[in-house]
Amino acid sequence: MNFTSTRIEDILFDAARKGDVVTIQELISEGADINIRNGRGFTPLILASYEGHYEATKALLDAGADVNAQDMSGNTALMGLCFKGFADIAELLIARGADLNIQNYSGGTALMFATMFGRHELVRLVAEHGADQSVRDSRGLTALEMAEKIGNEEALKVLHHGG
Repeated sequence: MNFTSTRIEDILFDAARKGDVVTIQELISEGADINIRNGRGFTPLILASYEGHYEATKALLDAGADVNAQDMSGNTALMGLCFKGFADIAELLIARGADLNIQNYSGGTALMFATMFGRHELVRLVAEHGADQSVRDSRGLTALEMAEKIGNEEALKVLHHGG
């Protein structure tokens, strides 16, 4: 397929949102910038993973997508997954070097997102892979303190006792 350069960006973002691996691979073969950002700072990797598209996420990572890219709020793909709950994709990102301790511009981390949104499997996964539980957000709270505040008993078990 032959894409015009002015449309490659739009097509790549659309393909990432839809999980269209074929189009993503065609664009990569034509030299598309896989780390390009849209107006909100999202990269194709952030979009593909957030929408739950494992194969598209893997294709972008295989092509060299920045696993730790941050959007305009400082959120990473892993943080988005800890909100949405796609543990299989979170495992892939962690295996490919996702930094578990990056903080967004409010001080939030992947562990905090998983805790706040009741993603127990992700709380366990991120904690077991070494997320720093002493990190505090802009309100001064750790993930454990968040779990206590909202009554997230499952997260408390993991964060207090390692599961």
